[in-house]
Amino acid sequence: MKGIQDFIEHKPRLKVNEENSAVDRPGKRKILGFSFTFHKEPKVRIAKESIRRLHKKIRASRKMSYTMDYRIEKLNQYLMGWCSYFALADTISTFKQLDSWIRRQLRMCLWKNWKKPKTKYTNLIKLGTPPSKAWEWANSHKGYWRISNSPILHRNLGNSYWSHRGLKSLQNRYETLRQIS
Repeated sequence: MKGIQDFIEHKPRLKVNEENSAVDRPGKRKILGFSFTFHKEPKVRIAKESIRRLHKKIRASRKMSYTMDYRIEKLNQYLMGWCSYFALADTISTFKQLDSWIRRQLRMCLWKNWKKPKTKYTNLIKLGTPPSKAWEWANSHKGYWRISNSPILHRNLGNSYWSHRGLKSLQNRYETLRQIS
């Protein structure tokens, strides 16, 4: 570390930040939100801290009482920028998982917005749920997060529903950006 620091400070005359600088294996370090795998040929991946920050930002937005269209619009703006930045990573599975998690967050927000059992029942019927199942789920006392992963909401508020509402897929955006570069 000392030799590298001396070289950087004397030859190109740059200042080394000692708090953020270290000599270590690539898999153990985080650089600009990216990290590397431990394989013989390391691949670029998104650092876990960057994914945690994305989760935290999306969770914070669910407390706001936005309309669903406005929520999706703002979410698309943020996610498209985030995806463009992290498109260098070789981790399509991360983008698939994030897509799934985001849709579940939106299902939870929608379920929360419906509030009363009668509203839930009516909206489930509109989505094509059989009346007996709609009544059963509308009167469920399970938590919002648990119900957001229920088979009824998962089927009726699936990928096609959210794409119709305007939600853009991170996975599709990632694949498009990878083809361009």
